Order: sequence, then C-alpha cells, then structure tokens
Amino acid sequence: MKASRLRELTAEELQRRVAELQDETFKLKLRRSTEQLPNPLRLRVLRRETARCLTELAARRKSSQAGEK
Repeated sequence: MKASRLRELTAEELQRRVAELQDETFKLKLRRSTEQLPNPLRLRVLRRETARCLTELAARRKSSQAGEK
C-alpha cells in the first residue's frame, strides 16, 4: 500500500493493519521453517509495509504532541 493511501486511514485502521501484517508475517515465518514458500519475497513486502504503517503512526503521534505544546 502506498504512503498516500496510508495517510487516508485513521489511526485505528492503521493499528489494525499493522496487527494483520504482523500476524501474516508470523504465519509465513512458521511455514518457511517447515516447507518452501511459494513466494519468499512476500516476507520482505510485509516487513516494509509494516514499517510504512508504523512510520505513519509515529508521525501522527509526533505531530499531535507538537500541536499540544
């Protein structure tokens, strides 16, 4: 998902998305230990998308804290 689409989501939706991505990453890592993955690059995509979501959440927290001062 592109960063511009992430900015449109609410904080709750972003947190839900992070949880889904982390869950999928966990499941793929378990599968990787027992069998060969059909698309091993999916792990990289999931990690990067998780990082994008977390970065957007952190930026929102930082901007809201700056607005309170």
